[in-house]
Amino acid sequence: MPANKLWISFYTMIRKDVVRMFRIWIQTFLPSVITSTLYFLVFGTVLGSQIGQMQGVDYMTFVVPGLVMLAIVTTSYANTSFTFFSSKFFARNIEEILVSPTPPWLMIAGFVGGGVVRGVITGTLVLLVSIFFTGLELSVHNFLIIFGFAVLTCLVFALAGLVNGIYAKTIDGINIVPTFVLTPLVYLGGIFYSVHNLPEWWQAITYANPLFYLINGFRYGFLGITDVSIAVSVAMLFAMVFALVALNWYLIRKGLGLKQ
Repeated sequence: MPANKLWISFYTMIRKDVVRMFRIWIQTFLPSVITSTLYFLVFGTVLGSQIGQMQGVDYMTFVVPGLVMLAIVTTSYANTSFTFFSSKFFARNIEEILVSPTPPWLMIAGFVGGGVVRGVITGTLVLLVSIFFTGLELSVHNFLIIFGFAVLTCLVFALAGLVNGIYAKTIDGINIVPTFVLTPLVYLGGIFYSVHNLPEWWQAITYANPLFYLINGFRYGFLGITDVSIAVSVAMLFAMVFALVALNWYLIRKGLGLKQ
C-alpha cells in the first residue's frame, strides 16, 4: 500500500473520531472537567486544609497530577473502546476497513489516535482548571517528563480500550472493565496519598499496581518528588505500550472478536 494511501486511511479514521468528539463536546470533555473540579473542591480545598502537607508540598498541589492523570486514563480508554464498539455494532463500518488493504498496524493507529487526542485535550483542560485551585501557581519540575508521561499514558489506555472494544459483545461489555478494574486501580494508585504513608502490606499491593508507576512518574514531572525510581516508572510505561501494541496487532491480525 503506497505511503500516500496509508496517510489517507489514517487521516480518515482519526478525522472522523476527532470531529465526533468535538461535535458532542458536552459528553466527551465536560464530564471529566466537572468531576475533577469536584475532586479539587472536596479533596483539595476542604480536606486538604485539614491534611496540610504531603511529602513536603501543599496537599492541593500534591493531588493535582494524580487527578489530571485520572482524567487522561478514563477518557482515552473510554474513547477507543466506544469508538471501536460502535464501528462494529452501530455504524457497522468495521467491515469496510477490514476488507480494504489497510494493514493491522494502521488500523490500530487510526483508532488509538482518537483516544490519544481526547486524553491529551481533557488532561489539559483539567490542568487549566487546577490552576484556579492552586492560587494560579503551577509547579513544573521537568516539562518533557510531564508531556511524555501524558502522551504515553493516553497511548497505553487507548490501546487497552481497543482490546476491550474488540472483545465487547454488548454495550455493558465496554463498561465492566472501567467500573470494576480500571477505576479501583486508579484510585489505589496513589492519587491522594504517598505510598510511604501506607502500612507495609498495603505498600506491597500498591507496588503491584501498574497505575501507581504512571501516576508516580507524572507527579515527578510536576513536583520533582517520587516514591520509586523514575527509571522504573518509565520502564513500566514502555513495557505496557509494547505489550498492548503486540496484543492488539495479534487480535486484529487473527480477526479475533471481529467476526460477527
